Amino acid sequence: MVAVKAHEADRALRSLGRDTRVVLIYGPDHGLVSERAETLARQHVAGGSDPFQLVRLDGSDVAADPMRLVDEANTIGLFGGQRAIRVSSTSRSLAAAVEPLLATPPVDALIVLEGGDLARNHALRVMVERAKAGLAVPCYADTGRTLDALIDPILQDYGIEIEKDARTLLLSRLGADRQLSRREIEKLAAYGMGKARIDVRDVDMIVGDAAARDVDDVVDGLFTGSLEQMDHSLKRLTLAGEDPVVLLGFVTRHGLALLAARRSLEQDRMPLAEVVAAMRGLSFARKPAIESALGRWTVQSLVRALGTLHSAMAQARRHPALSEELTARALWNLTRAGARE
Repeated sequence: MVAVKAHEADRALRSLGRDTRVVLIYGPDHGLVSERAETLARQHVAGGSDPFQLVRLDGSDVAADPMRLVDEANTIGLFGGQRAIRVSSTSRSLAAAVEPLLATPPVDALIVLEGGDLARNHALRVMVERAKAGLAVPCYADTGRTLDALIDPILQDYGIEIEKDARTLLLSRLGADRQLSRREIEKLAAYGMGKARIDVRDVDMIVGDAAARDVDDVVDGLFTGSLEQMDHSLKRLTLAGEDPVVLLGFVTRHGLALLAARRSLEQDRMPLAEVVAAMRGLSFARKPAIESALGRWTVQSLVRALGTLHSAMAQARRHPALSEELTARALWNLTRAGARE
């Protein structure tokens, strides 16, 4: 098959040929990968009465037992008809499971593989792209045009319109992940039900700046020892293209603010509530996280943490190709330290 360009993805999936039996949907936008895989699989079995027509398999399980996918693909449904088998993304190789299906495609089953951000020379991507029975479809971060096209169908379902200025503001606040963007638009539409149009005030109230919230969540997750919160938001920022050095700068500035506040607590004996209230630019919603952080970290431990952050920034600048890994390692280690403090 000819490699599909990102802007051709939806058209390629809509016009899927009968000879195409294995579809690899991959890319850095995990939300869009999942959405397209779900849509394609359900469309393929639309109207079927067999509950086994739509099958979901874990990618790691398939990698461990390649024949499981082969057997599933060649199983005949209880009532016949088309079947779709959706395989989740995995870091393990699926080549042994996929190769025989490309060589001898199943008659009535469509295999939908979800993949991560696969390089051009990744074995699975190359295998599917070159096969007559295969199709590889890339999913990259939504652009202004694709996000704009996402807004209208959702608002139409709610019977509501959006003003031009409100649309511009909304587009500026949507992130790089399709599922997250869809949830933000649906939340806005639900809020605006009963109104003729959504205006700028509605968007400003309901749809916050996703990137700014993620930065706050990374910072607060780190200093409160919540690895799950920190790592989840770090992955979203990485997906959105946040500069690792800039992110380390945000964390460092917050660490300095915590250090000054902690010194006020230890040296000046100021009450915690008064210290927190004096911190500039702090939203009310973040105060519990700040109070928790100040209860966990001492002046000495914050000084050590700032040293780690400065070192990570220096290394990330010296080795740009490794900046994401170096940043993640430093933030993970500090979050674990925060959990122990």
